Amino acid sequence: MRRTARRAFVAAATALAVIARMGGHVAAADDPPRPPSLKTIVVPEPTNLADFVRDRTAAIALGKALFWDMQIGSDGVQACASCHFHAGADSRSRNQLSPGLRRVHADGTADPDAAFAPPRAVNRQLTADDFPLPPGTNDVVGSQGLPLLEFGGLAHDGSERLVALPDPDGFRAAGLDVRRVTSRNAPSVINAVFNDRNFWDGRAARTFNGVNGLGDGDPDARVYRADDPRRPVPVAVRLAPASLASQALLPPLSDVEMSGQGRTFPEIAAKLARGTRDTERRVRRLRPLAKQLVAPGDSVLGRLSAWPRPGLRVKRYEQLIRKAFAPRWWRSPKLIRVLADGTTEVVDRRDGRPETAEYTLLQHNFALFFGLAIQLYEATLVADDSPWDRFMDGDRDAISPLAIEGADVFRSQTRGRCINCHEGAELTGASVRRVAESPTRIREGQALDRGFNNVGVVATREDPGVGGRDALGRWLSSVRRLDPPPAEPIAVDGAMKVPGLRNVELTAPYFHSGGLLTLRQVLDFYSRGGDVRPQHTLDGALEIAPLNVLGNTEHELDALEAFLRALTDERVRLRRAPFDHPQLFVPDGHGDDELDLRDDGRGIAVDRLREIAAVGRDGGPPLPRFLE
Repeated sequence: MRRTARRAFVAAATALAVIARMGGHVAAADDPPRPPSLKTIVVPEPTNLADFVRDRTAAIALGKALFWDMQIGSDGVQACASCHFHAGADSRSRNQLSPGLRRVHADGTADPDAAFAPPRAVNRQLTADDFPLPPGTNDVVGSQGLPLLEFGGLAHDGSERLVALPDPDGFRAAGLDVRRVTSRNAPSVINAVFNDRNFWDGRAARTFNGVNGLGDGDPDARVYRADDPRRPVPVAVRLAPASLASQALLPPLSDVEMSGQGRTFPEIAAKLARGTRDTERRVRRLRPLAKQLVAPGDSVLGRLSAWPRPGLRVKRYEQLIRKAFAPRWWRSPKLIRVLADGTTEVVDRRDGRPETAEYTLLQHNFALFFGLAIQLYEATLVADDSPWDRFMDGDRDAISPLAIEGADVFRSQTRGRCINCHEGAELTGASVRRVAESPTRIREGQALDRGFNNVGVVATREDPGVGGRDALGRWLSSVRRLDPPPAEPIAVDGAMKVPGLRNVELTAPYFHSGGLLTLRQVLDFYSRGGDVRPQHTLDGALEIAPLNVLGNTEHELDALEAFLRALTDERVRLRRAPFDHPQLFVPDGHGDDELDLRDDGRGIAVDRLREIAAVGRDGGPPLPRFLE
């Protein structure tokens, strides 16, 4: 009996010590288990990928080249990577403010606010004093893309004809147009392969149709397939899960991000194939990455690098496409003619009429190749070796006791509740795996898309999120598309995709608004239950269930922050393979002073460009973080 009593005393003393160490909190029996290592999750990919890709290694190389190549942008500067070069996100802090362009009326129709809240917001350098963004503002810290340009086709020298347009949204300084800024903060592409849908509002469909990002939402999307090279036929293709491929097709045609208005993917392909002519009229094809150095030790592109000269030794992108993809998608002597109404037909030759355009099969199907190659490259960007992952793999010394405490607050149903949205090894309910289990979720009697929540960052009408519509007017929300509709009231207005949390210490500023600067500001936000309470649906009919007011102690906040920092994969910080990359020159505002700008001859301010040096598989020093 005495031995039993002694054991009970030791157990009680140990429990009290744990409670004291955790600042008054101990994990309860009904708390969910700790998030497992990401190594336990299989990277998702389409089951029918082999119908399209014949050489995965070549496709990954093509995807990495396309992702980092500045030639893809209409201006020859803007790459996909321009907004995703730092831990998969964007750490620039000058000319990064956008006004409230996502604002809508109560019926969901657009009501953009082009007025900036701070004075002289355009082209200004943000500072720590700007954060958190003032309460009530609808300004957003986004990513600078292009000035407003109109695409007028390809010139004889292979360059794009671009005409500067008057900017209606206030992106002007000192009488000159500056680069426009996206209306949401750039999410990281690292681990994005685990997302069932991509973008903050989920508009990049999980099903890839080879033409645009709408997936099954566009039943008319067709590519051409040539089992018989002499007889290409239009076919519908469907690959899932392939949201990264859907996502890849939107920025290259966005007049904010990468493109002149009116450009198409076949025209991008024609530009890459045609190349440029120098003063002696010699054709110079657009060699992949021709403006950028590629480290000879690059984990994917090193064997193709033309080091110490820029670019790859491959002369043109067509060679990479032909190696990567099955011939039925690119081999044919026929041309695909695009008529004035957008319909297509197979022809033998060009007709020379300005109202039509003819493309090779490879050029016409370029969106298919672009999307799948980008998906395959980004599928390699898996950060699964953080201290937390190693801890859950069995290394008990990988993280600090404080971080372990933070993980238990994170999963606590009384003091954290973070795990209810940041679910599973992926740390998001928006993952392919979780959505496959259940695409909807009921929270406090309200129906939601799984992995999307309105947490009270800004008022609902400032950005409807997944409560909005896609480019064809279809609801983005899966719940709103249910037939029959759910019995519970629908609360998706203003809901945004729940991001995964690995490397979160590297990806400031935070939320879709970019409105918070530090992890502590984020934790304080959740502790007080958000900033906008109450939050209603757009029509005002329903009060959306708010976050719980947790009132965390300082010790709990310290522990949570320690846990979040334990989610950083050092390979990402140090840009080691697979996170190494080619050289990149990113636009970083204009001029040496906010108002001391020079005209490039078109009424557009001359860029400041910042070099991001090429690194190989062994990486390099950490890049400066936001505001560093």
